[in-house]
Amino acid sequence: MSVTLTVAVLLFLSLAGFWLGRNRAVAVAGGRIANLHSVPNYYGSYMALSAGLPALVLILVWVALRGAVMDWMVLSAMSPEQLEAWARVMLAPAELETLLPSIADGASALSQTHRQLLLINISNLAIGQAQYVNPGVIDSITPAAGHLAQLRGLADWTLFGVVVALAGGVLAFTWSKIGPEFRARNNVERIITALLVLCSTIAVLTTVGIVLSLLFESIRFFTKVPITEFLFGLQWSPQTAIRADQVGSSGAFGAVPLFTGTLLIATIAMFVAAPVGLMSAIYLSEYAPKRVRGLVKPVLEILAGVPTVVFGFFAILTVAPFIRDVGAAMGIPISSQSALAAGVVMGIMIVPFVSSLADDVINAVPQSLRDGSYGLGATKSETIKQVLLPAALPGIVGAMLLAVSRAIGETMIVVMAAGLQASLTLNPLESVTTVTVQIKSILVGDQEFDSAKTLSVFALGLVLFLVTLALNVVALRIVQKYREKYD
Repeated sequence: MSVTLTVAVLLFLSLAGFWLGRNRAVAVAGGRIANLHSVPNYYGSYMALSAGLPALVLILVWVALRGAVMDWMVLSAMSPEQLEAWARVMLAPAELETLLPSIADGASALSQTHRQLLLINISNLAIGQAQYVNPGVIDSITPAAGHLAQLRGLADWTLFGVVVALAGGVLAFTWSKIGPEFRARNNVERIITALLVLCSTIAVLTTVGIVLSLLFESIRFFTKVPITEFLFGLQWSPQTAIRADQVGSSGAFGAVPLFTGTLLIATIAMFVAAPVGLMSAIYLSEYAPKRVRGLVKPVLEILAGVPTVVFGFFAILTVAPFIRDVGAAMGIPISSQSALAAGVVMGIMIVPFVSSLADDVINAVPQSLRDGSYGLGATKSETIKQVLLPAALPGIVGAMLLAVSRAIGETMIVVMAAGLQASLTLNPLESVTTVTVQIKSILVGDQEFDSAKTLSVFALGLVLFLVTLALNVVALRIVQKYREKYD
């Protein structure tokens, strides 16, 4: 019995509860709805929510904990001989030599990385994917795989039985409480209010969890690499040896070239997006006929929904060759992948974002200000410059800062048009890379999670998060401080 089927059965019981509650309310009222405190649908909703929510919480808690509980039970049941047989095949000689003296302690002697590797092998074998397991360890972990499969089956059936019993018991209890004086509407509204508070809390806690995960992993990175080297170093080359017995680079983690490349491309993008987007917004809100506005504005909003990979193709197939050819005609060597090409295309991508926000802000300026300006003899151009733009300035500045945040976080266009070379340069005609591109590049392929190379992505992500958070906070503060209240 899978968890999905258990959820489906719970949904059926909730629907049955709604039907039972509604019919029970009509029956106890003797067919006269006016005798009830609430309309019959509230009685049905009360029974459905009462039956479904506690069992759903139970399922979520079990799904969150089942992996850790089963892993602990499976590893605890493995004998030292089985662990040693697995380790002799899977671990490097140096790691095996370190492990063997403490193998009698069981799975607790394994490092976190080795436990994860062992659990992956056991899980793959338990679900019948032996082709992904080293043939040399199959005999040693087959009992553990069988134990895991048995635990999963037992746990799923137990969960199904508990969920059905809980939902059925709650249905019987709430069915007995339904009467003409029962305040079903008040109870349903209290449950819905609690759900809304819970959803808001989950959203806040999710954000806090993301920040804490970035922070803790970044601290681990800074124990390996000094923070001053990361923030002020001028060379970025994160390649390191994966194992101790490998010969490889120790890596260089100076992130200044990445910060420079990110700011360079974002600046170029805003040089394109800011004037084009703002002028488009002014034209659409003040000059364009209604028919033109009705046609152009939806087209711009459709452009905002184009996947960034399509913009990447446009950059690498059209814009980059055009810039390179123009440079060649002028005798200026330009790389096929340049910050200029990526920035220009990124600016085109952001134009609808700026235009739509600025258009909304300009249209929010009251018509009375326009009429007053025209009544004093000002032209349309003077009205826009002297009245509308100053009145809409806080919103426009906020839109620009949000667009900068969008440009800093973009990845795909930079990967395709600007390249992966971490160069410390302000020349827009050269190939550069950005923070997001390096995060993506480092996490591709097999990596050791505890290495400085892998942990560096968390430090980069933390810096990116702080920068975009600061820009969003500044944008909101500007909008709140300088917003004009006309009514």
